Amino acid sequence: MNKPVYLVLGAGPGLGLATARRFADTGHTVVLVGQTDDQMEPLAAGLREQGAIAEGLGADLTDPAAVTALVAGVVERHGRIDVLHFNPSAWREADVLHLTPDQLFEDLALGVAPLLPAVQAAVEAMPAGARLLVTGSMAADQPNPAAPSLGVQKAAVRNLVTSLDATLSGRGIRAVAVQVNGSLAKEGPFAPPAVSAALHAATIRSDDEWTAHVGYDG
Repeated sequence: MNKPVYLVLGAGPGLGLATARRFADTGHTVVLVGQTDDQMEPLAAGLREQGAIAEGLGADLTDPAAVTALVAGVVERHGRIDVLHFNPSAWREADVLHLTPDQLFEDLALGVAPLLPAVQAAVEAMPAGARLLVTGSMAADQPNPAAPSLGVQKAAVRNLVTSLDATLSGRGIRAVAVQVNGSLAKEGPFAPPAVSAALHAATIRSDDEWTAHVGYDG
């Protein structure tokens, strides 16, 4: 239970897995959380084959009770959470003349709201020096008119990180939103390995150089 723990909510085979691998390489136990156990366990198994300690779990992130229970289970099994990475978002192609309030709130319920119960359930198990990491997007400032709800999610979660960092800093825990100012790609500076390196780098800064927002421009 002394091994540091990296927990990612909203994991997948791209950026989420690449970032998990980055933290596994620096000695972290990895917990991948996605929609279902069946989706996550093969990803975790791949990390274990490379020598990591990893598990894959499924959860409905839009259910606060499920998020609380999941995080509590991670704490019970591993004793701590050193990096809590919030990675989910909802993509919906519906412009502002067609997007309904219910649809917008549904997307916020995935891309923003689960961060609150996750932090609330994790905070007592996060030691001084722990980090809250949020994957941001250029959509916060340059929303796609065809899918504006993503921009609302990313702007809202970035704002929430500001409050979280201010609130948690007294515990020695810092929060950061890393805004990825480009579209994820299979190769190049916006491929998952490169972006994951930027996400990891943002978490290992000292308090003296800390900022709650970091831009990654490739």
